[in-house]
Amino acid sequence: MQTGKINNNTQMKWRFKAVAISIVLISLVGCKLEKKKHTDPVSGGKLKKLKTELVAEFNRLEPKVIQPAEGYLQYPYLIPAGFYKQMWDWDGFFIGNHLANTGKPEYLKFWALNLIAGIDSSGYVSACATTKGPRTIFGKFAMKPFLSQGVYFASLKLNDFSWVAPHYNALMKVLAYRDKTQLDSTYNLYFWDNAMQSGADNNVAMNYFTEEDHRSFLAPDASTFQLREIIAQALIAQKLGKNEDYALLMQKAAQLKDAINKYLWCKEDQIYYTVDRETGAFYKRISYSSFIPLIQKLAPDAEGVDMIKRYLINPKQMKAKYGFRSLSLQDPDYNNKNIIVPFSNWQGPVWPIANYLYHIGLKNYGFEDEIKWMGQTLGRLLLQDIKTCGSMHENYNADTGQPLAPAADYVDESGKFVGFIGWNLCVQQVLEGVTDNKWMLLELPEADRNK
Repeated sequence: MQTGKINNNTQMKWRFKAVAISIVLISLVGCKLEKKKHTDPVSGGKLKKLKTELVAEFNRLEPKVIQPAEGYLQYPYLIPAGFYKQMWDWDGFFIGNHLANTGKPEYLKFWALNLIAGIDSSGYVSACATTKGPRTIFGKFAMKPFLSQGVYFASLKLNDFSWVAPHYNALMKVLAYRDKTQLDSTYNLYFWDNAMQSGADNNVAMNYFTEEDHRSFLAPDASTFQLREIIAQALIAQKLGKNEDYALLMQKAAQLKDAINKYLWCKEDQIYYTVDRETGAFYKRISYSSFIPLIQKLAPDAEGVDMIKRYLINPKQMKAKYGFRSLSLQDPDYNNKNIIVPFSNWQGPVWPIANYLYHIGLKNYGFEDEIKWMGQTLGRLLLQDIKTCGSMHENYNADTGQPLAPAADYVDESGKFVGFIGWNLCVQQVLEGVTDNKWMLLELPEADRNK
């Protein structure tokens, strides 16, 4: 989650206006999980029951992520709700796909149209939009690579690509802008200038204190997300009869796939790492971003299976009692601190959205039993949080299950805990996959030269 999403003055106002006793009660009682031992085996019946209970709660919370059109935002827009009131790039993408897979694809289209309206003549589009206009952050850093994917998936669900035609050239400009600002021509790979731009705010596999650390990294998540963006745009081109663009884009995607596997895959350790742009050396930190190439099945079958066994489902690395971690347990910076300002904590806590992405990789490489475990573990975690706090949190202590950000003292003017909803809703699709074979894998074709 990007940070700086809430005005500091507003935070202080909330804190001082909150009734002290409310804060104490929330802190000491309201937002602590019951200490239960979930050691029973995963069964289909229990998962179905859990899914039914969680979906009922999600149906109650879901309207809070949908806001009516207002001001600059000409269409109904999607917000994480609770702590965040703005429309954000990948937050809205995942919320929109959740809604599209529950029979409401128009909201993913609206998300895309609201962002498309902010594309300038150079192809820049802000990662954040408000009712007053685009919110420029990190200078001219563009939104994360999800716009063409959102347009494509919305169109598939709507069975209608005609609405895209007037915006096709603007979408192509966005791709060109990213090539201009984030493509390293030496490696033909994409980079983040800092971790904050990636959305995994303090990911130790990149720099996040830019005043002290001026490195930038060729990143598995940046390149994989952009690879998928290029493929999605190619498919849009094909649907609109732009066959020359389709061929060129698919060729570009194939070249990018080759570069990811050539430069970011460490054969010795059997994992994807970020690479220091200046030195070309692997930056050997096992984090959330290492696993993103698996959502596009970039690792060959044997290597992908080995990587998952060595790292993702290994309790000494990424697998924890309450879900899959965002940073390896072996990393010297591993922690479960409750942080949301000035950045959110991706240095260990369980993020439901990261787990959702992991489940795509697990599915791609045949680890369905692990997805069942994840669905049960996260489903219980979120359901208990909702029952206790009335909402959810961005992340959870991987080792204790304790809800983390936003902290209990983030309350509204009435003293009510503000919570978080957002992309946590995608846990519903994890459970629907394992119980009803109704998967939301956001599948795009492979970008191979021989296809």
